[in-house]
Amino acid sequence: MDQFFIYYSVVLTVIIFIPLYRVVRGPTIFDRMLGAGAIGTKTMVLILSIGFAYKRFDMFVDIMLAYAILNFIGIIAIAKFLGTEKSKG
Repeated sequence: MDQFFIYYSVVLTVIIFIPLYRVVRGPTIFDRMLGAGAIGTKTMVLILSIGFAYKRFDMFVDIMLAYAILNFIGIIAIAKFLGTEKSKG
């Protein structure tokens, strides 16, 4: 069972690098934001799988929820910052 979680975590870590390419080389800022949100979501799944492997699922759910809130607030803040037009004058 532990071998399964090691393979699962490695595969999930490799999958995290796919949206990282979009964050680094995205043609628009909105593609980069979407990639950052996808990385955050996959990281939450990775945190939960680590908690399940260590049989401390309850503690890692709390960590994951805090990370989810920070991820959501960060993406909303970036969207709000980029969505406002700068007034010239």
